[in-house]
Amino acid sequence: MAPFRFGLQLSGATSVEQWRSLARKIEDLGYSTLWVPDHLDEQWAPMVALAVAAEATTTLRLGTLVLDNDFRHPVILAKEAATMDVVTGGRFEFGLGAGWLRSDYEQSGIAMEPPAVRIAKLAESLEIIRMLWQEGTATFDGSHYSVSHVSASPAPITPGGPPIVIGGGSRRILTLAGQFADTVSIVPSLAAGSIGPEVAAESVAHKYTERVRWAKAAAGDRAEQIELQCWTAAVHVSATASETASVIESLGPRLGLTPEQLRAAPIALVGTTSEIIETLKERRETFGFSDIVVHEGELDALGPVIARLAGT
Repeated sequence: MAPFRFGLQLSGATSVEQWRSLARKIEDLGYSTLWVPDHLDEQWAPMVALAVAAEATTTLRLGTLVLDNDFRHPVILAKEAATMDVVTGGRFEFGLGAGWLRSDYEQSGIAMEPPAVRIAKLAESLEIIRMLWQEGTATFDGSHYSVSHVSASPAPITPGGPPIVIGGGSRRILTLAGQFADTVSIVPSLAAGSIGPEVAAESVAHKYTERVRWAKAAAGDRAEQIELQCWTAAVHVSATASETASVIESLGPRLGLTPEQLRAAPIALVGTTSEIIETLKERRETFGFSDIVVHEGELDALGPVIARLAGT
């Protein structure tokens, strides 16, 4: 089984000094990766934020979780990501997705095409980007993008380019992830275009089993080489086992899940330090999840878990 690593997702800070301080703290606590999302709400621009964090740290990896393919042309994105790979000394992880948050499109005026079209565009982008990184030039004529004899500059310092992260909850996107990604991030279906009760309904354990199966089937011979990432949304580190039971009893109905469903749902992580450690080990055994992503609110609380599990 792949060793555990932990990432923290941040959207920004109140100042650049606080951002640098947070990046250093994340590194000191043993987190593997600082992840920045890519939305048009109140958050920092991901590439700039990650470049600043890279200068404040030495070993922390920096990643996008994930860039919206519709916001950038693949040739421009390949250059930006390769530059990030260079300036971070090979610490960049390139997360790219088809876009899902409806408000991003409504606010920007960018057309939100049907999921099948957005995923087809993402597939073409990945073809062009990989061609540029691996061959140094690209000529491509697809249904959505056409480029002619474009050169890659700078070349990434990571052979073949930075690791690719693709995630989602539908069969179509997870098939693409299995074909292209080094890390596959398994999340609930986001087809609704917003976060609501339907996301919780898509978080039950058996749906995750199905999603992992889709990704691995698409990966073929390299199925055991891909890293499986689990993004968590409901995290609570309890002081006692009785507190764990109380939190699960109260939180489950608010999410439309039974306590048993919530306890088993990979999107949730509730328990004492020892309980969480055992839960993560069980989920790695059951689903293959070794890359665990949490949020700023869990930064300190998860420290003891990371101290015992990271790298094991």
